[in-house]
Amino acid sequence: MKSALQFFNFSQKINYKTEILAGLTVAMTMIPESLSFAILAGFPPLVGLYAAFIMGLVTAILGGRPGLISGGAGATVIVLIALMKTQGIEYVFAAVALAGIIQIIVGLFKLGKFVRLVPQPVMFGFVNGLAIIIFMSQLEQFKTVINGKSEWLSGNPLYVMLGLVALTISIVILLPKITKAVPSSLVAIIVVFIVVLGFGIDTKLVKNIASVAGGLPPFHIPKVPINFETLKIIFPYGLIMAGVGLTEGLLTLNLVDEITETKGNGNKESIAQGIANIFNGFFYGMGGCPMIAQTLVNLSAGSRARLSGIVAALTILIIILEGSSIIERVPMAALVGVMMMVAIGTFEWMSFRIVNRMPWQDIFVGIMVAVITVWLRNLALAVLIGVIVSALIFAWESAKRIRAKKFIDDDGVKHYEIYGPLFFGSVAAFNEKFDVASDPNFVVINFKDSRVFDMSGIDALNKLTERYKNANKKLHLKHLSEDCKRLLKNADEIIEVNILDGPSYLIANDK
Repeated sequence: MKSALQFFNFSQKINYKTEILAGLTVAMTMIPESLSFAILAGFPPLVGLYAAFIMGLVTAILGGRPGLISGGAGATVIVLIALMKTQGIEYVFAAVALAGIIQIIVGLFKLGKFVRLVPQPVMFGFVNGLAIIIFMSQLEQFKTVINGKSEWLSGNPLYVMLGLVALTISIVILLPKITKAVPSSLVAIIVVFIVVLGFGIDTKLVKNIASVAGGLPPFHIPKVPINFETLKIIFPYGLIMAGVGLTEGLLTLNLVDEITETKGNGNKESIAQGIANIFNGFFYGMGGCPMIAQTLVNLSAGSRARLSGIVAALTILIIILEGSSIIERVPMAALVGVMMMVAIGTFEWMSFRIVNRMPWQDIFVGIMVAVITVWLRNLALAVLIGVIVSALIFAWESAKRIRAKKFIDDDGVKHYEIYGPLFFGSVAAFNEKFDVASDPNFVVINFKDSRVFDMSGIDALNKLTERYKNANKKLHLKHLSEDCKRLLKNADEIIEVNILDGPSYLIANDK
């Protein structure tokens, strides 16, 4: 029994009341979002709720860190819209299951560690862009459909909606100053629900989005031909979905690590996501990944364990089975107010305070990632572009750091002491340091404070030694590190370097 409690991270330190209330709050915010994403993609509404239940339960139990909430997320659903329109929902289920297999492979081979390559400015841009998306998505609830067209609310319906949202936000802000015994978000939802029900206020409810009533997720095998043609169709979608889910998931995990000052397991989270998506493919779910907004709701409610995620998932299932009539009467204004506060809390306001102390390159990357995130609504692509641009900026800055100290010793030997990395970006500056025609007959290049990083560096050394050889001068490469020597040796068959005995030049590791 003790080992089971340890596995689920249950212990005497856990505040069960806080975890249960946090789970209920998360469930309330997840239901309308999952329904909205399912309808957006053209899926039956219950497909979104089944995804919320399956993703939430499996990852809460098996995931890489407590407190992380997964569900039917928009980032992964958007990837599947084109497949739904062209091939139908059965191919979607097959692609979701395939994405799960890919995610498990990533976790087993421990590739989740590459999320460490995401620079802090990219994280700032990602989080700020996400906060803007969360906020802007709530504005859609201020619209209504008239004669088949979506139009903004006006008049009394608009004033009622604004008033209820303001009431929700006020409770979320003010209640923690009085007591933190219960999550302020949950109290706000309950209070607004009672106000609307008690006074018979006419406003948009959850049932205006879709019905949430149904049964247990049915098991079924995706009805697609099992052949290479099917794989060709679903593989691109499965691969992109897996990448988007892992990117958003691992970035969310890092964010939770920072907030809670604890360390999660990215590879374990990848495997859990994969298992959950496989279950989705076979139990009528649209798949998903960790949801930052719901995770932040969970953390702000005080949750630090797995129990809240399990409670949220089971609550969604109970609502599907028995409680739909109640949940369908929850005012959308209450959920909008909660999510707006989540957006405000998600935004990295600190990025404004430190902007005057950041290098202009970091400011540019952060703004660029935020703009791409908001513009394309593709979090994974925004992060990928941010990482690439950051890497190119780093390469450019590193290329400018290579320099050479030159002197001639008492024996007439000219020495070049190289500082900085020799790689594709610094090759041109490296070559400009040498004056082959004017140099004496013996030259030493000291790499004690430098390293050769890539094939471009090897090629530069080869061409330089050829230049000295053609000038009938001897070149000695000194203090090459062991990895540099291995790199040179590995290039023997491609480029003529690493010649230890030759008439014109030597490569060595003199001490």
